[in-house]
Amino acid sequence: MIPGHTPAPRLGAGVYRRPRPPTPATGEVEDAGAVRARLGSVILRPATHAELPAVLALLADEERVVDPGSVTVTEAYERAFADIEADPRNEMLVLVDGELVLGCLQITYIPGLGKGGAERALVEAVRIRADRRGAGLGRELMERAVARARARGCALVQLTSDKRRTEAHRFYASLGFARSHDGFKLRF
Repeated sequence: MIPGHTPAPRLGAGVYRRPRPPTPATGEVEDAGAVRARLGSVILRPATHAELPAVLALLADEERVVDPGSVTVTEAYERAFADIEADPRNEMLVLVDGELVLGCLQITYIPGLGKGGAERALVEAVRIRADRRGAGLGRELMERAVARARARGCALVQLTSDKRRTEAHRFYASLGFARSHDGFKLRF
């Protein structure tokens, strides 16, 4: 055993789950059952065309709530959404409660010869509405996305995050993501 390290609780058959962090409101650790009960009406599903303005509003500004009615849906956005919808290796997912879009992310499933020929899932455009953060929605969004990738047979889930988003980095680390590579981008 590593000094100062508490092993994650075993869920059976070699499956481990990290303990949940303290809830922002109380500082107490909330178990998975309590989170599921509190978020019971929240579902994750592919975005519909009608939800495109809400998704764009989430992506427009992560620090404040943007009214989807104020977002201009350009021909480029329409084309990109249609391409995502038509591609079986792409999903634009939304976390919704009734009609309200609370969060989104895009998953691209990448085939490859590494990892025994298994796909990998690339997660991008992760957002939760600014006024709904701190209630476990981001964790729920990511855990459900990871479960989708696992069910599809992906060997790993990867993502990139802007170096300035230090809070997001702590969040991803709390989900078990490890900093394993440096990313490089070439913009045109």
